[in-house]
Amino acid sequence: MTHNIINQVRQNIPLIHHITNDVVMNFTANGLLAFGGSPIMAKEEKEAGAITELTDGLLLNIGTIQQPEVAAMFSSGKTANDKGIPIVLDPVGVAASSFRAEAVQMILKQVQPTVIKGNAGEIAFLADVSWDTKGVDAVGNGNTEEIAYLVAKKYQTAVVVTGETDVFVVDGNLFTNQTGHPLLTKITGAGCLLGSIMAACLSTDFSIEKQLLAALEFYGGAAAYAAAQPHTKGPGTFLPAFLDALSFNWETIKGDTSWTN
Repeated sequence: MTHNIINQVRQNIPLIHHITNDVVMNFTANGLLAFGGSPIMAKEEKEAGAITELTDGLLLNIGTIQQPEVAAMFSSGKTANDKGIPIVLDPVGVAASSFRAEAVQMILKQVQPTVIKGNAGEIAFLADVSWDTKGVDAVGNGNTEEIAYLVAKKYQTAVVVTGETDVFVVDGNLFTNQTGHPLLTKITGAGCLLGSIMAACLSTDFSIEKQLLAALEFYGGAAAYAAAQPHTKGPGTFLPAFLDALSFNWETIKGDTSWTN
């Protein structure tokens, strides 16, 4: 199924609108292009909705959010809801400040996301569950399945909790993914790019659980494949290898036993 979903993305080349983290815009654009989608980024409120209307998916990422961008997210989100365009909401560092927390709550009051994706600390915060965080990173431990269920029920949406084992809930059903590699935690924007890849997969004709599993499985597999290459020595050499791997087909990545064994 992962193979079929990725092939459909690459056949359709979905246009994904990003209102996203300034730190990761270039990496996200290059990663989505490698995967097979097409990025567009517009943060001005006066055009955000019109841009979204032209696209196949929307990513709302609050990583470096400023007040004017909140209005742009409202406009884009409402347009996406009206047009049936899938939305991925990434509440980056939502627990780090009251401004971020209030911005996410305002967005969720006006926009219905298809998926909320975050690390355990971010999702726990939305579930009103205590979880240790450091800046935008989760550093504590707890029950990721519980917080996924709580947020999915609270906001009536699919929820993805990323981590060593990814956990996601769709329509009350729990799923997991175990592909990935620790080097993803040593580069900036790995989670942000994943949100973009998810938005691209959500543009296909498959069920949400299959779309999310394909995005997570392929993304984690590409990371493990890149890390296993002989020329990968650390984060610096991992990064270009990872971008290359995102462009490969699933059979190539899955068939490399250097990371699957």
